[in-house]
Amino acid sequence: MPQNIINKLVHTMSLEDFPELTLLKKSETDYSKILGEVSLETFPNKYSDRDYVVAFDCPEFTSLCPVTGQPDFAHIKITYIPDERCLESKSLKLYLFSFRNTGMFHEEITNRILEDIVAACKPRWIRVRGIMNPRGGISIDVTAEYCKPGFISPPV
Repeated sequence: MPQNIINKLVHTMSLEDFPELTLLKKSETDYSKILGEVSLETFPNKYSDRDYVVAFDCPEFTSLCPVTGQPDFAHIKITYIPDERCLESKSLKLYLFSFRNTGMFHEEITNRILEDIVAACKPRWIRVRGIMNPRGGISIDVTAEYCKPGFISPPV
């Protein structure tokens, strides 16, 4: 077995290996933050030499209608191929929770999530899908994608 593979297997990760992950280290979680007050945190991808898919599923996403202020409910699915950095899941959860008190149209929500994740971890490829529950008898399904220049996106 090559030495670089052995080194990856032997080293056990600890929180000290990731000083930039501030939210994961906290014992208490503040859910009252609003959009813009929560940072998406990342950590180094130990397997950046290969393509692999990471999928996040948030079936209980909530936001507010920007016109009426009524709550909107959705299912958010995030699928990406990391490059040098991976997205840390607790910070993603808190980021998504921050939409609870934010008034935005569904199309804006999906594209904003995509843009913020691309800015945070610069993935090779990412797809964000917002499956919005019906409002007024119509459901909305929004998909937004990004592909790093030069990378061939996976088949749909």
